[in-house]
Amino acid sequence: MIKSKVVPNIQNDIDWLELVPKAELHLHLEGAIPLDTLWELIVKYGGDPSVPSRNSLRSRLTYSNFPAFIETWVWKNNFIRAYEDFSFIAESVARDLAQQNIIYAEVFFSPSRFTENSTMTTAGITEAIRIGLNKINKCEVWLIPDLVRDHGPKNADRTLDEVSELTQFGVVGIGAGGSEHLYPPEPFSSVYEKARKLGFKTSIHAGEAAGSESVRGALESLKVDRIGHATRAEEDPELLDLLYQTGTALELCPLSNLATGSIDDIMSHPVRRYFDKGLNISINTDDPGMFHNSLALEYELLVNSFNFERLDIQKLILNAVKSSWRPNQMGPSLMQKFTDDEAWIK
Repeated sequence: MIKSKVVPNIQNDIDWLELVPKAELHLHLEGAIPLDTLWELIVKYGGDPSVPSRNSLRSRLTYSNFPAFIETWVWKNNFIRAYEDFSFIAESVARDLAQQNIIYAEVFFSPSRFTENSTMTTAGITEAIRIGLNKINKCEVWLIPDLVRDHGPKNADRTLDEVSELTQFGVVGIGAGGSEHLYPPEPFSSVYEKARKLGFKTSIHAGEAAGSESVRGALESLKVDRIGHATRAEEDPELLDLLYQTGTALELCPLSNLATGSIDDIMSHPVRRYFDKGLNISINTDDPGMFHNSLALEYELLVNSFNFERLDIQKLILNAVKSSWRPNQMGPSLMQKFTDDEAWIK
């Protein structure tokens, strides 16, 4: 059993949200870089006119729509140029997770966005990330390579071949993010079939920047274990029934969807409707370094705006635990790590 902080008087549920052990299933390493860490990288590589000071960086990380977010994502990647940078950001992200009492995380990283025009390799990047993560021992982190749909199925297949040799660094599955509105899931079906044969779990972003047809394609063509976002799945009531029947895990990211313009108003987010329907949902931050959110803030939003109660939050956390891809041979049980924690029952 892990030890947590002992806090004698938790005044209300908002305090408890900070202290309770939490899990992240949808978190991008390159999007989770704390601002101070990103600023250090910008300075290291000579600065950038669009961010003349550390204070201007936060406002630089705002977006009018999803394509603008992707453009900013690519801009930010320009300051990650060496293996040591990956170790640096991985350690910083792991420390930030530990400080939030996030004791378990599955983290996406996008090697093909960095190997195209550099001498870095997927193996080198993955090892560098693990070196950084291993410097922090208060959060258990597994890795999910993002096959990056923008680079096409052939590149995705190549990345899959590369990561299939890297399980010693904690690679447990694959995912695919990027410009969903331009690259539908169906062309990646053979890559996902191959991933399953290799023993990997599978996820994909769908229903974020495209409609319910993208979610259905992910479910029926790719046969994924989890779907990231799925915000627009409710456009098709029959699809919602199918998601319920299959128990497919949905990685919801409410504040991310607001930040990228995927939803116009937070009250239009389907999180309450999905929960009430009994869908298998978890709550995640996606890119907290770029959206200025935290997992506690996500849960606070549910409490204040959607009338979630403490037992509901605990259910959401345990949904994440049950949907995790932690290898079965690991022990003690992940469920025990959460429910035995002193803050769980405060």
